Amino acid sequence: MSPEKELFFISPLDAPLTAYLQSPAREDYFEIAWLKDEEPIHFIQEGTPRVKGDWLYLIPANRSPRPRKSGKKGTLIAFHKSVLDYEVKEFSLDVIRLFLGKGAGNFSTILLEEDMAVTLESILWIIKDEYEQQQENFLVLKALLKAFLLKLMQYKVQTLTRQGLNEKRVYHFLLLLEHHFREEKTVAFYADKLNITPKRLNQILKQKTGKTITQLLQERLVVEARQQLVASAKTIQEVGYGLGFDDRSYFSRFFKKMTGQTPEQFQKQAKERIFPV
Repeated sequence: MSPEKELFFISPLDAPLTAYLQSPAREDYFEIAWLKDEEPIHFIQEGTPRVKGDWLYLIPANRSPRPRKSGKKGTLIAFHKSVLDYEVKEFSLDVIRLFLGKGAGNFSTILLEEDMAVTLESILWIIKDEYEQQQENFLVLKALLKAFLLKLMQYKVQTLTRQGLNEKRVYHFLLLLEHHFREEKTVAFYADKLNITPKRLNQILKQKTGKTITQLLQERLVVEARQQLVASAKTIQEVGYGLGFDDRSYFSRFFKKMTGQTPEQFQKQAKERIFPV
């Protein structure tokens, strides 16, 4: 194996290079573990949804412990810390900051949005192709790795900038939902009001709440239905009609799917608890 080859390692996460994983020199490498369409493997703050997607784990050199095998779908990319010796100081410091994440943690985590996952995957495909060539070109691999890292740095900055904006979008969506959930049940309506695409709105809500627009809308309808079935004098048909269900049977099927009970069963059980015989 050439000295240049030993500066880079690329392998599937579910079948990693055993020689590399067991090497005492492993801590001299920066590692990128890219989990594809998986739930995160690190601790998520209580109350925060565990979003399934493309997760990047960026582990800097000289940090331990390191996972021996994730058992997840994805790719492991590793490069020796000496690769940064060939770079200007500013870029090397940016790479270290990217991998260290916040504070003094052992690694950084990034959840990729779909568009960025596609972009980075196209670069990774070229990196893999170059890596697998019999006559490896260190300069080409280094340039491709640099492009990958620069794109990731740019994405991280953009993500941090957008976080405040996305939180405002979630708040405005919830306000819209509160005013329109009875008559407006399409994703397009809410996305249009927020001046973004339905796909993007769903991505934001999924990341921030762990739920899609449809799920949030259905939950709001059920909360309102329960309140009215117990507290109002309306019939079941009137409750359903007021929530946008023209057909009583359709309302009953929806309610049972969401709660496990028919409206009649829920109403009877709730009133027995409130007014016991």
